[in-house]
Amino acid sequence: MRVTVFGATGAIGRLTVQQLLDAGHHVTAFVRDPAKLILTHQDLTVTTGQLSDPVAVRQAVAGADAVVSALGPSLQRSATGSPLTEGTRNIVSAMEAERVTHFIGLATPSLADPKDKPHWKHRVLPVMARLMFPNALAELTGMTAAVTDSGLDYTIARITNPTNKPATGRTRSGFLGHDKIGSAMTRADIADFLVSQLTDTRYRRAMPAISN
Repeated sequence: MRVTVFGATGAIGRLTVQQLLDAGHHVTAFVRDPAKLILTHQDLTVTTGQLSDPVAVRQAVAGADAVVSALGPSLQRSATGSPLTEGTRNIVSAMEAERVTHFIGLATPSLADPKDKPHWKHRVLPVMARLMFPNALAELTGMTAAVTDSGLDYTIARITNPTNKPATGRTRSGFLGHDKIGSAMTRADIADFLVSQLTDTRYRRAMPAISN
């Protein structure tokens, strides 16, 4: 497949790009600073641009079979504005214009999926996030709404505590109140889950929570 990756220079994004390439996919990585993506491969195209530039975003999406967004907001309390929300809206618009329907991204269990049942995470996590990372929560809410309010064929993986430990190859996925989902998950396993959603149809137009 031809896959466009946004957030390709982040910790999860770099792993996602590498795993896509290892699986034989052709990858277009959309980055602000290409020097931060220390990868070379015959099937990797690096496109430089800003998420705020709808023309550059559309050029990166053109010809793709799917889009993977590993974008995540800053956790600094001083962060302001909504660049990732606006950027995600540009991605969605570009996908609609280019008739690319498959979107895979990330969010948080602070945001509920309709398939969830009542769970303590719905009560605790949003309160903690609003107190500790109010702008990050606002960004994740806006980014998610930009996708779920569209007609795209999306899968958004909700993660809680990404770690840099080695990949385990073990993933729990499902919906809060239904399935036994933990909190911690290695970034390598998160990347593996994102890549797997290119062909796994269980979570189309859904937001599964995932953990190790």
